[in-house]
Amino acid sequence: MAVSLQKGQKVDLTKGNPGLSNITVGLGWDVNKFDSGSDFDLDASIFLLGSDDKVRSDKDFIFYNNTVGGDGAVEHTGDNLTGQGDGDDEQVKIDLNSVPQDVQKISFTITIHDGEARNQNFGQVSNAFVRVVNPNNDEELIRYDLGEDFSIETAVVVGELYRHNGEWKFSAVGSGYQGGLASLATDFGLTVA
Repeated sequence: MAVSLQKGQKVDLTKGNPGLSNITVGLGWDVNKFDSGSDFDLDASIFLLGSDDKVRSDKDFIFYNNTVGGDGAVEHTGDNLTGQGDGDDEQVKIDLNSVPQDVQKISFTITIHDGEARNQNFGQVSNAFVRVVNPNNDEELIRYDLGEDFSIETAVVVGELYRHNGEWKFSAVGSGYQGGLASLATDFGLTVA
């Protein structure tokens, strides 16, 4: 049975699931019914971070145009342009044993593509979640439903996997950003053109 988290809570992932090495992280959302004149396009992005909470290089930023990182340990399975339907809108496959040792944290984010230009924000998004699944048996291990705490933000750090005493843990972050993906990427150490 899945552990359901609230914002700020942390839970062990690998210690309580011995032998777990491969996981799928699913991210999902719905768009509230309204007319902004533009379609919504939400995107999941992943940042592989060192002990300084910064990426080691551009290759540690994984998204729809760079779907594999961490020497092949992390794979974004593709962009969902509409977010329609039930279940995960985008997924990330991770081989925990293959994540480079100098990656201390894997941060999962959702951003609204061109959110500011389209006058869109997370106040118009509902049912956003992140979940960790064991792909060997499709068992949901961890789930964090973000709730409706956002208004003007165009990017959200939804959760993080991080190393602690040789094990992987998961933290429900739920931290919103203005400035979309560019603001988030800059905070994680990337230079945005």
